[in-house]
Amino acid sequence: MKFGIKTAWKFIRFDKTKSIGVVVGIVISTFLIGQQIGTFNFLTGLMSVLVKNTTADIWVVDNKTTDANQLSLIDTRKEKEIKSLAGVKEAFPMVVTNGKAKFPNGTSAVVNIIGSEFPYFKAGPDSAKVVQGELSDLVQEAAVSADYFDRSNFGGSSNVGTSFEINGKRAVITLQTKGIRGWGGYLMYTTIDRARFYSNIPSTAMSALLVKVKKGKDVDQVVDQINNSIYGVRAWRTSSLSSATINSVLASTGLGASTGSLVGFAIIAGFFIIGLTMYSSALDRIKDYGTLKAIGATDSYIRKLILTQAALFAIVGFMIAFIFLLGFKNGMYQSGIVIDFSPGILFIILTVTFSISLFGAVFAIRRIKNVEPASVFRG
Repeated sequence: MKFGIKTAWKFIRFDKTKSIGVVVGIVISTFLIGQQIGTFNFLTGLMSVLVKNTTADIWVVDNKTTDANQLSLIDTRKEKEIKSLAGVKEAFPMVVTNGKAKFPNGTSAVVNIIGSEFPYFKAGPDSAKVVQGELSDLVQEAAVSADYFDRSNFGGSSNVGTSFEINGKRAVITLQTKGIRGWGGYLMYTTIDRARFYSNIPSTAMSALLVKVKKGKDVDQVVDQINNSIYGVRAWRTSSLSSATINSVLASTGLGASTGSLVGFAIIAGFFIIGLTMYSSALDRIKDYGTLKAIGATDSYIRKLILTQAALFAIVGFMIAFIFLLGFKNGMYQSGIVIDFSPGILFIILTVTFSISLFGAVFAIRRIKNVEPASVFRG
């Protein structure tokens, strides 16, 4: 017997109520999975934003540091030692410190102040995310940056020209970014000297050194060179420190476990909703499947028929869920939660959706497999 998708579609259309039930189950499950993965991806981005927002090949930090959000001070004399190494092209110091910002209307907020050297600003901000002002504006007196999405925490405004205090010292927003947000604090970028000034850090101390490797040199070899020859510091490939930072935060917060459990619950719930609904539908059409067997349909044909229905359900359910996820993404963006569904993430969600639907179809396949063709002739 020749198999065709039209036959599977006819079976779906025959029992619209149960078909809608299957699609709704897929949509709910897929949306919850996408929502959790998207939110998790956003949060892990915040955890390592200090590292990802730089253009360095290597980070050099205190030898006990495994989390870029908790940097200890190191001696600036390490800069000269590291610059003298054969594979190092350039090295740029940076300072990361905390401060209490107080705004004219009485609002206060804890801010992370990130300072690096003008005109390079290797520690950030990313010029592509600057929406008001220019990087050169950070050299103005008392100048700092602020992010558009943090405006509600900054007295209602993060616009250029806003004056306030950091640790009792005057500050002025001269540059506004959009989408640069930190983990556990609001990010404000400035020059390295001003960052030291706001937190009374001596000029002989820095939080990290951002290293650029000479062209043609292997980054990992330079990392090993620094670690083997410079005492009291540890060099990290930028991507490695980013991963270590995320792992450190996840281990201390339990965020990974909670997200994983929610995704797992959505998968299990979707599996049983789809499986039981398709099983019920198969029971309602038991004679139709028996008729197909009576006129020559093999078990393989029946299996393909049911799996094709499951695949069609998955396609329709994913498309509807994707529309809801886009709505969720746009809604969250308005509050500063920038969720990105990259092609890789969408592929994972699609794969999970098909897996839920196809494995859910096993309930129906197992039931139909035992149907005898002669059953259609019984009363």
